[in-house]
Amino acid sequence: MPAKIRLQRGGKKGRPFYHIVIADGRAPRDGKFIERNGTYNPITKPAEIVLDFDKAVTWLNNGAQPTDTVRAILSYKGVLYKNHLLKGVKKGALTEEQAEAKFQTWLKEKEAKIESGINANEQAAKAEAKARLDAEKKVNEERAAELAKKQAEAMEGEATEAAEATEEAAEETAEETPAAEAEAPATEEEPKEEEKKEEE
Repeated sequence: MPAKIRLQRGGKKGRPFYHIVIADGRAPRDGKFIERNGTYNPITKPAEIVLDFDKAVTWLNNGAQPTDTVRAILSYKGVLYKNHLLKGVKKGALTEEQAEAKFQTWLKEKEAKIESGINANEQAAKAEAKARLDAEKKVNEERAAELAKKQAEAMEGEATEAAEATEEAAEETAEETPAAEAEAPATEEEPKEEEKKEEE
């Protein structure tokens, strides 16, 4: 059975990390392998791929079969395109210089595309963060307005209570004053009566 270029899983649960390995097709996924050829981290955006380019091309030329996921990775990194150009050179359809020029052109376009994708992701992340911040500010403003309203209502309640208390105090003092005035003449009249009796 031919060798396979496949992924070997590592990492924690829910946070996968893969090694790109060349292994016998009969070997289990995380079992024996012939050699490691790179790593693949799907958690980062964009996914981080570290690959030994020349070794991958050599293994493809030797007949190693990539799995579907590894085929996508090799295509993304340009290994399959380079292998295709080298086959063209072997057949005499291209010279090595032409093949290299074509590959460099493709590589520049690919890098520009990746860069634009990264910039788009960054801008989307910034826009999302700004939207979250605006929403949070709006909620905070609503809370502050509600709190100010409650405080104003509380202040009005305290002011009305204080006014009622002062009115009650004024009414009590007004009620006490006539009674005191009524009692005062009686006390003054008593000595006069006593004086009259003494005179008699």
